[in-house]
Amino acid sequence: MIFDTSIPEIKKKAINRIKHLLDKNAKIEVLEKKNKRTYSQNNYLHLILSYYAIEYGETMEYVKQIIFKQWVNEDLFKTEFVNKKTGEIREAWRSTADLNTKEMSQATERFRNYSVKSLGLYIPEPKDIVHLEEIENYIEENKIYL
Repeated sequence: MIFDTSIPEIKKKAINRIKHLLDKNAKIEVLEKKNKRTYSQNNYLHLILSYYAIEYGETMEYVKQIIFKQWVNEDLFKTEFVNKKTGEIREAWRSTADLNTKEMSQATERFRNYSVKSLGLYIPEPKDIVHLEEIENYIEENKIYL
């Protein structure tokens, strides 16, 4: 977990966590984390989809495939192909790895807007490191629901 010790309540959580680990005689590593500039697009996408999934009560994979791709960004992900044997035109969905930087930015911005409209859930921008680190910790604490 990452704790921003400049925030008093977060600092208390960090102290309590270390005390808990010491009481357990656990093997621990304490590192100073330098401030990041921004999250990479893939890390950011994974983080916001996980956060939404926990709040929505679904798996991260469902949120990614159904909500993010099919509901929110259908125009970016939906493609078609022709079955070579039958000639039937079939629906397919692009991978996020196939998006360029501009398309990925557009897709995540749409998802942020959708998140507020559908759940009232604010998702911070990629440059909002403090809030994204809080979400990382929240996901870590609730990962059993993913």
